[in-house]
Amino acid sequence: MPFSRSQKKFYTEGELYEYAVGALARRMRTVAELKRLLRQRVEAETEFGQTLVELIVRRLKDQGYLNDAKYAAAYSSLRRDNQKFGRMRVVTDLKAKGVHGEVIDLAVSTTYDEVNEEKQARAYLHRKRVQKPQEQKQAARIFRLLTRAGFRSKTIFMILKKWDVDEQTLTALEESTE
Repeated sequence: MPFSRSQKKFYTEGELYEYAVGALARRMRTVAELKRLLRQRVEAETEFGQTLVELIVRRLKDQGYLNDAKYAAAYSSLRRDNQKFGRMRVVTDLKAKGVHGEVIDLAVSTTYDEVNEEKQARAYLHRKRVQKPQEQKQAARIFRLLTRAGFRSKTIFMILKKWDVDEQTLTALEESTE
């Protein structure tokens, strides 16, 4: 017995608001993320659906439940303290979540201004249990790992030099980044 396709249920204003509050209660979200979620539950192609989503978002902003600046500040400090990520990784992640560029710049600069990037990178390596590289292949792996984690090449090379990685390996890594 095949399943029949049922009509997609569209939410009313009250139901959509309750859904949005529930989604924000589970975890913080950006305005763009919440709009994406809400559009799936209304007729997004119609003007009524778009207006309903904007109305709910405006209502949540007015009540203080939705704020991209607070989200970006909390997100960047959590990523700095818990995952030990570098500045560039946090910026990239926030852009992917739909946060506006000026909001990202302010939040990330406030969070990372007092951070010593070399200490942060060393803390990241410690968290990942990375040991001093014994060969060129391991040094390249560490370089890629730190690059993905959002650290600048200058900082990565400083750490590798302090680990006495040979000049030939450093030169090869430097050429591969250009």
